[in-house]
Amino acid sequence: MDEIDAMLAANADWVTRFPGSKPVRPARHVAVVACMDSRMPLFPLLGLEVGDAHVIRNAGGVVTDDTLRSLTISQHLLGTRAVVLVHHTDCGMQKTDDAGLADVVEAATGHRPPWQARTFTDVDEDVRESLRLLRATPYLLSHDVRGTVYDVDTGRLREVS
Repeated sequence: MDEIDAMLAANADWVTRFPGSKPVRPARHVAVVACMDSRMPLFPLLGLEVGDAHVIRNAGGVVTDDTLRSLTISQHLLGTRAVVLVHHTDCGMQKTDDAGLADVVEAATGHRPPWQARTFTDVDEDVRESLRLLRATPYLLSHDVRGTVYDVDTGRLREVS
């Protein structure tokens, strides 16, 4: 059985525990922007249940144009107001730089990406940069934004000021 087949089979178990339909508007009026890292179980980590929050994940949890698009829709159409950033220790985005990743992709595919990867070396500073970008955008209704770093070795979440 391949991985996707295993996931489809796991869905049969999920259906037996499915909490039922929830409103489209997140119950806690919050959006989470987080890294896609598989070591971050966001729902238990943040005390969330199905239907509580919008979750936007990407490599590094960085604020991109698509992150801003999603948050704008989340706030204007679906009632969220607060945003929490969840970056983490030992991030893959710290293991290269934008040019290095573009070189690897171009060598493997013959095509250089037109976008920047938004790599970083200091996770706290990257959280601060993401906070600055969110607070500066004119599209959001609320700039109630806080940033955190999750320690993948201890499970502890700490706020970045």
